[in-house]
Amino acid sequence: MLAVVLCLFALSGCGSGPASGQPGVLTLALAEDPDPLDPTTSSTFVSRIVYADMCEKLYDVGPRLQIVPQLASALPTLSKDRRAMTIRLRRGIRFNDGTAFDARAVKTTLDRYRTFKESSRAGELASVASVEVVDPSTVRLHLSAPSAPLTSLLADRAGMILSPTQLRRRGDKFATSPVCVGAFRYTDRVAGDHITLDRSPYYYDRGKVRLRRIIFKVITEGPVRASNLRSGDVDVAERLEPFDVVSIKGDPSIALQQTTSIGYQGITINTGNTDGTGKRFRPGRVRTPLARHAELREAFEASLDREVINKVVFYNQVTPDCGPISPVSPWFDRGRHCAPRDLAKARRLVARSGVKAPIPVKLLLPASSQQERLGQVVQAMAREAGFAVKVEPSEFTTALDRGDQGDFDLFQIGWSGRVDPDGNLYNQQQSEGPL
Repeated sequence: MLAVVLCLFALSGCGSGPASGQPGVLTLALAEDPDPLDPTTSSTFVSRIVYADMCEKLYDVGPRLQIVPQLASALPTLSKDRRAMTIRLRRGIRFNDGTAFDARAVKTTLDRYRTFKESSRAGELASVASVEVVDPSTVRLHLSAPSAPLTSLLADRAGMILSPTQLRRRGDKFATSPVCVGAFRYTDRVAGDHITLDRSPYYYDRGKVRLRRIIFKVITEGPVRASNLRSGDVDVAERLEPFDVVSIKGDPSIALQQTTSIGYQGITINTGNTDGTGKRFRPGRVRTPLARHAELREAFEASLDREVINKVVFYNQVTPDCGPISPVSPWFDRGRHCAPRDLAKARRLVARSGVKAPIPVKLLLPASSQQERLGQVVQAMAREAGFAVKVEPSEFTTALDRGDQGDFDLFQIGWSGRVDPDGNLYNQQQSEGPL
């Protein structure tokens, strides 16, 4: 992976009144249409925004990036050899269909994550050899080897517990009517338009839930999201584009929240995905010039100027970096510095590779005005080093599918980030990783 622009600010704006005109209804604009709402298979950042309100996890992440219990009653305990993890569960909790939450439900969910043929969680739970129900409020995970990141993974999608009743009813179609433990329960979805959640009558802390409905509106174009926020058609818009952030800052009717995320945006180079990702993934030999020649990968990076990209494309609203660990992480290496653009070095490396310029490169990116501006800037910079970059905008979920299939030379894509740095590395870098 070549990380070009990392640790992108997560930008969101909030309007001043209910967009729906109805008390207790919140309308939130999403930057993309989420993939199917089954934590077993989903992999998009935008789906996690929806899950935050309807699918609680065994553990959660606190404000200082610490792991805290959520559906579990305490942090897990480990055996002396660290190959058995015991998790005690909260009692008196129900799923949003009324089914009791217990150790059997946890086992059913984790076994599905580990074995389902299309699971995106299988790689994350690869260290789990079996799940034992100790008693109704205790499960024990038997591990094939000690796994330091496992607790942090259970604070993400791998820790979202699904209703066993709904799994029996819906099976492979669980995403069409998902049921978890959450303050809100799934009501309906129109692909490309909206997702509706309503307050759950079964939620254990329902007395603290002030909203009665959340409507997630899919608005993929950044300027349109900002316009809807200004007009009051939505209450909240997530990931505003940098240009819109600059213009919104002076609007007293909008509260702007800016934070450096634990995720990043970057450019991924395909070096080994020839047959698609999946449980039986094996790296192959990609035949593109970039995949075959390390000198060209280094030259491509040297041809790009992160600071100029930040200024021209992102209006100085992001944090340029060159690694997958965010500067807000305690594991960030503050002694490391990113190399500046070095066009002379890039040209020397191209010459050393022996590949005749111009070198053809296809750059896949999600279709949006901002991403396409980024593609044009990358195209212009890389051209000076001898690369002929063809920009290929694609609808977001289609782009993800093409990424999984290995149908790209370069892929401009983000990663939403994990608390344990292993989660920012293993999934994409290792052959056994789900991505």
